[in-house]
Amino acid sequence: MNNQYTPVNEIRRKIFTEIAKIGFFSTDDSLIHDVEAIPYSIVQEKPRYRDNIYRERAVASERVRLAMGMSLRPENKAVHLTEGIEASNIDEKYYEPPLMQVIPSACAACAPNKYEVSNMCRGCVAHPCMQACPKGAISMVDGYSHIDQSKCIKCGKCKAACPYDAIAHKERPCERACGVKAITSDELGRAKIMDDKCVSCGQCMVSCPFGAISDKSQIFQLAHAMREGDQVIAIVAPAYIGQFGDKVTPRKFKAALLATGFSNVYEVALGADIGAISEAHHYAHEVATGNLPFLLTSCCPSWSMMARKYFPTMIGNISQELTPMVATARKVKKEFPGAKIVFIGPCASKKLEAMRTTVRSDVDFVLTFEELWGLFDAKEIDPASIEGDSSLHDATGAGRGYAVSGGVAGAIEACLKEYYPDVPVHIEHAETLADCKKILALAKAGKIKGCMIEGMACPGGCMGGAGTNVPLAKSSKALKALIAGSSQKIPSKDLEEIQLD
Repeated sequence: MNNQYTPVNEIRRKIFTEIAKIGFFSTDDSLIHDVEAIPYSIVQEKPRYRDNIYRERAVASERVRLAMGMSLRPENKAVHLTEGIEASNIDEKYYEPPLMQVIPSACAACAPNKYEVSNMCRGCVAHPCMQACPKGAISMVDGYSHIDQSKCIKCGKCKAACPYDAIAHKERPCERACGVKAITSDELGRAKIMDDKCVSCGQCMVSCPFGAISDKSQIFQLAHAMREGDQVIAIVAPAYIGQFGDKVTPRKFKAALLATGFSNVYEVALGADIGAISEAHHYAHEVATGNLPFLLTSCCPSWSMMARKYFPTMIGNISQELTPMVATARKVKKEFPGAKIVFIGPCASKKLEAMRTTVRSDVDFVLTFEELWGLFDAKEIDPASIEGDSSLHDATGAGRGYAVSGGVAGAIEACLKEYYPDVPVHIEHAETLADCKKILALAKAGKIKGCMIEGMACPGGCMGGAGTNVPLAKSSKALKALIAGSSQKIPSKDLEEIQLD
């Protein structure tokens, strides 16, 4: 559903806005009352999306808990809405897995993968569906085709053969979107995420038309830290361009962040520039010389998590370079050691990357563009109508290109051609986890050698991430213009001198 703005996005934005308001303006004495009031302020006299007002408020209550960074309540015992809120009423709360959670009261228990004959069936004489079925699962019942689900192998040949398109393929949207097959059913037929398989890309969340899957947030803790007067610095992923309207230029966007309470703003594309140079060196010294058969880029956490979970023998082939988020955070922390660093981007899985013990001291908060919109709303800031004194000039066009599929590969290739003109370049890239698994399987089988492999979990790359606000096609167009207008196209070797260890 991240190709369009839907009522699900509207609901989530309202929740984030209300939680941010509490973080900014509530006192310890009013906190519990203010949190308990949210489901009632959002869902008033009658339900808009559910069958009754009580269910709609129940769903809103679970969304509130997740937005506060708390887990869902169990269904089999009484737990108050604000139970455990003391552990969230702090600045230093980290994300605790599982990040992606199904809200049971919101799930519509969509049918899992199966083929069914609809009322479009004409009961034709030829019965091509019967002829096409390799398992004899189709028979004629009362003059119409009928599929025996116990025999059906879900091959889809009957659907392809039907001249009236009378056979429907029913599939859970969340299950279809999951590239690692981490969605199953609970005892009531509702969606259930298998945490041991999930890599937290968030595509299930944005694909559910009922808004039944959500992730945890730190928006309350961030607003709380700002209220306390902490120095909070934003490091912003290059996918920000176009996320808050066509009129929001880099200058306006920076001004809106400063007006919200951030003390400074840096581009994460700076860390991408640092990484592009480092991985170009790694490719030239290790892959091009034959010491490594291939090298996997490291910037997408869901991609690298999937490689570790499903292809453990290939862990040594994952680049050890810092991700752009961590590289940028470390550079900023060296300059401002007492500041809190907030990564703002399109990615849900960055929340878990920031939770790692090796990263916690570098990145204090992770916020998606969707959550940032709630932060702007809470402070009544319209980025399109605000003016600023300076723009963002921390990075090159190559680093900014990391936001789209193929951008990482393109940046590394540009650096290789500049610094190692005699080294042949072979770079492959894949987007969506399903395609990433395929390319890793080919690499494991020895069918892809001597190359750098870029993997992006989300369709289109980071700009198709679960935390974005606008369709990929629109935001990608804005990014192209940003890259084209960059004063420097590729990073200089001077970045090599930056010490981030």
